[in-house]
Amino acid sequence: MPERDSASPRHDPDARLGDLFENLPDPTLQSPTVDNTPPAPGSRRAAREAASRANGLSGGDAADPTSPDEGGPQPEVPTPASASRPTSAPVDAPGRTSPVVSSPVADATQDEGTPTRALPITRTPAAGAQAPAAETTDPGAPAAGGRLEDLFHSEPAADERHGAPRTKKRRTGCLVALIIVLAVIGGIVGAGVWAWNTYGDKISDTLGWGDPKDWEPGIASGEVLVTIKDGDTGGPVSTALFEAGVTRTEDVFYDYLVNENIAVTFYPGVYRMQEKMTAESALEALQNPENKMENSASVSEGATIASSLPTMAESLGMPVEDLQAAIDLGPAAYGVDAQSLEGWLFPAVYTFDPGVTAQGVIQRMVDRTRESLNAAGVPAGDEQRVLTIASIIQREGMTADFDKVSRVIQNRLDIDMKLQMDSTAQYGYGSLHEGVVSSSAEALADPNPWNTYVNTGLPVTPIASPSDAAIKAAMNPADGPWLYFVTVNLATGETQFSETYEEHLQGVEKWDQWCKENPDGGCAAG
Repeated sequence: MPERDSASPRHDPDARLGDLFENLPDPTLQSPTVDNTPPAPGSRRAAREAASRANGLSGGDAADPTSPDEGGPQPEVPTPASASRPTSAPVDAPGRTSPVVSSPVADATQDEGTPTRALPITRTPAAGAQAPAAETTDPGAPAAGGRLEDLFHSEPAADERHGAPRTKKRRTGCLVALIIVLAVIGGIVGAGVWAWNTYGDKISDTLGWGDPKDWEPGIASGEVLVTIKDGDTGGPVSTALFEAGVTRTEDVFYDYLVNENIAVTFYPGVYRMQEKMTAESALEALQNPENKMENSASVSEGATIASSLPTMAESLGMPVEDLQAAIDLGPAAYGVDAQSLEGWLFPAVYTFDPGVTAQGVIQRMVDRTRESLNAAGVPAGDEQRVLTIASIIQREGMTADFDKVSRVIQNRLDIDMKLQMDSTAQYGYGSLHEGVVSSSAEALADPNPWNTYVNTGLPVTPIASPSDAAIKAAMNPADGPWLYFVTVNLATGETQFSETYEEHLQGVEKWDQWCKENPDGGCAAG
């Protein structure tokens, strides 16, 4: 063959690179078709399909498509001569060949740990040299070649592999921040609770959140009687209005006088008023002469004739001498078989017709006492005894303990034991209204007929005006073995009832201790 015919075409350095693209054929629209023809042995398609089949099988059970034991088609193995020469190797320059692509057949015959797709390996084979054998790689190592998916599912970068510690640090930082926020919120809430517990009332009053101290205007109803005593000022009147149900709180009336800078003089007497009145309306009612009941009078529970007559005279507008003269007429003038009318002036508020006389006032009170005695079932002829016991109960005990005090009195009378009631000694000595509980040594030793420390049995007359509750307790004493009782706390009225003297002495010690801790509590005269 002539030399020029067999020689490779020489490269024209003057040829333009654009001539390569200008000579390309025009593109044509082609529809995709499925190629079901078997791949040519040794082609890349055959290698991919072989690799896919190998990956689809498990471990040692994977079938080798090139094994002669299988019944499938056997790929054609290139001869050493063909292996030593590149297939379709274009010549781009005299004496030089293009890079050689290793045969996929060799890749497919590697063991199951070898990558199923080889990357192009560039080498310049020597004339007559054998193709290099396929290298066996570690199954656990990344393949030198492989499928297209391997490019997108490669090992994570170093900074990604170390992302977990940073995530942990971020989570720890968030947790610390959350704890700090919760601590701040808890401190704010705690401070708010303390402030509310300490200053809640003042805050409520300032902001108007708490219950109002005064009633709303226009809701007053009903009728109540309020007694104003001689010398009462804003404070005592404010308390009297609250206790009668006129005002909503005890101090609202007094606060109204102070805040409005009102100077007012209160006249003693009984006033007809309504429940749920405003402080302003209550003041107007007290200043209205039509509401003052000139023909009214009242007697307090546990009061005596000597303490009641001055108040009665003031409220009735009647000279106290007239009332005293009516008392001096004696019990028989009012149908009472007794030495005195003490205890027969029933504690209540009375309203009299205009022009009532002093004797008519006393008769009305005595009649009211008879009504109470009859309601309690007191037998005829036993009224004086029951009133005497009831008067002691009224002066000695709290209302809740009336029936127990009655039992102590009855138990002592049953065994002829001296009653030893301080109230009786104080009444006989004239110190019942001194405002103290303990009796003086002189009062306890004075041999008057009312002193139950000196005399056995009941006093000669009642010592005060008993209420309905005291009269009922005198008729119905509680069941119990008590012979002693002592009030151990004047503030609460707590009273200890004892059967033995030793137990009673323990109660006396409690009483003495309370008096030491409360020197102004009313245990004894200052």
